[in-house]
Amino acid sequence: MTQERTTGPRTGDARFAAYLAAIAAVLGDVRRAASARAYCTGLLLPGERKSIEPMAARIEPGRVQAKHQSLHHVVAKAEWDDAAVLAAVRAQVLPAIERHGAIAYWIIDDTSFPKQGPHSVGVARQYCGQLGKQDNCQVAVSLSVANDHASLPIAYRLYLPETWAEDPIRCAKAGVPEEITFETKTAIALAQLCQALADGVPVGTVLGDAGYGDETEFRVGVDALGLRYVLGVRPGTTVWPPGTGPLPPAPWSGRGRPPSRLRRSPENQPVALKPLAESLPPRAWRTVTWREGTQTELSSRFAALRMRPAHRDILRSEPWPEEWLLIEWPEGADEPSKYWFSNLPARTALKRLVYAAKARWRIERDYQELKQEIGLGHYEGRGWRGFHHHASLCVAAYGFLVAERCLFPPHHRFTHERIETLALPRGFEPRGAPCPA
Repeated sequence: MTQERTTGPRTGDARFAAYLAAIAAVLGDVRRAASARAYCTGLLLPGERKSIEPMAARIEPGRVQAKHQSLHHVVAKAEWDDAAVLAAVRAQVLPAIERHGAIAYWIIDDTSFPKQGPHSVGVARQYCGQLGKQDNCQVAVSLSVANDHASLPIAYRLYLPETWAEDPIRCAKAGVPEEITFETKTAIALAQLCQALADGVPVGTVLGDAGYGDETEFRVGVDALGLRYVLGVRPGTTVWPPGTGPLPPAPWSGRGRPPSRLRRSPENQPVALKPLAESLPPRAWRTVTWREGTQTELSSRFAALRMRPAHRDILRSEPWPEEWLLIEWPEGADEPSKYWFSNLPARTALKRLVYAAKARWRIERDYQELKQEIGLGHYEGRGWRGFHHHASLCVAAYGFLVAERCLFPPHHRFTHERIETLALPRGFEPRGAPCPA
């Protein structure tokens, strides 16, 4: 066994070489494939900065300039298909993830990269999650697949603000393809879900924060694809509480077309989520533990009820379908903290709703490691092609780490709370203990 681990085909170096060979094969050209393998290697080597020049210096200290040119060419100039590389990564990594259970979740999210100056593709003054405020940044939308053990990004696309999409000269200078037009983040996310279905990716429940769940068209689009979702919504979102709903269309007067739109009245109005949550009785709340954290088990109080969204339903002839509203109100907090809508079946248990809602944390871990360990935000080029090529190779490098971790069983921490303390025999005194008085 020791001999196989040190010199046999299952060593870490051999697995890495085989993995990179499978990924680089889709690039076609031999020299391009070699540069891509070197780029992924550089992303995984130690070092604070993962831009091209520092990686070239680490990979070939004696030929830094030549290596810099080859790495720059493969990421910024070479024409290869990002979707094909991400598909090759998925083919290599998904079987490793599924060793620990079927894919359970499709997680939609976006991430931002602060940028100085206006020239890098997609840079605009917009909300930057990394800074927690409006500032100059790039934003990319991604889709990850996950189970309770691991996760992997499978789609990644830059969000192009309207100011860029409406400026063809600027777009041409940055190499934005002509077919790329302005799309909202939710439209990009919906297209990624459609493509994942077309590619036969194992289906999971769609998860996302309020930036996606608050848009009714996005939830309707996900449902139309036949997918289940648990999506965050904001506390000001309005709903019809259980047992209530919009009024039916007005009676026909006999003239003109019969009325078809739903109605409201001063006495019959929807309510916002926050006051609805605050009106629930104490018996509506239950404590649910969803996973074990770094220090202790993670648990909170939740309530779930069936209701109908109220968004612009007076323009409709039928109410929105009934779905789940999940609310979190931590013990001791002054007010509820989070809200989710879900089209999971009506008989879904509260614990399953909570497990799904809380599984979105994996995408935050992905981005943390991609940025801090792999260098996702370190690319210094300005063009569309380089931005996406760098991200694809970062995902490829990260995918190898995910696959390697999946070789080992899940790590369960042992704590003193789990160890049963046995009773000592009566009269037992440890050696060296002082004699009783």
